[in-house]
Amino acid sequence: MSFSLRTVTDLMTIAARTAPKSAGQDFVVVRVVEGDDLKRLADEMVKFGENTKKKNFDRDARNVAASQAVVLIGIKDAQSLDLNCGACGFDLCNDRIAAEHSEFVGPQCAFRLLDLGIALGSAVKTASLLNVDNRIMYRAGVVARQMGLIDTDFVMGIPLSVTGKSIYFDR
Repeated sequence: MSFSLRTVTDLMTIAARTAPKSAGQDFVVVRVVEGDDLKRLADEMVKFGENTKKKNFDRDARNVAASQAVVLIGIKDAQSLDLNCGACGFDLCNDRIAAEHSEFVGPQCAFRLLDLGIALGSAVKTASLLNVDNRIMYRAGVVARQMGLIDTDFVMGIPLSVTGKSIYFDR
């Protein structure tokens, strides 16, 4: 990865890290994937789609393979905010028990998912302001987590590309 793009990924991780979080509690985890891990991620995304018969893992894998880096942003061990709001599907926060499911751990507190969304938005805005093409990808997060590239309960991937035309536009 070039020095310039490394600077962008560093600034994206700073943006995610410093993004506002509910009650000032931070459960956000960030990691940058590049080089051999990037190729492995793309290859495993194709395999995952084939094995599970889920759509578009191969399409997104082609984007990941053509990218220079992927920024992973997720949440780990995110505690409920104890508002008993019911947005997670449970009336009482104490009734919400997160368990491992086919792709992620859930259910998650809706406010912690909002925290993740704000961190993702802060990171992609940073990349966009610096003219680096990007796209938030659920599928990259699923496979990166399963590969152990990041230790999170719920995660999204943000592939980055610096070319004459965004590779994420015409898919």
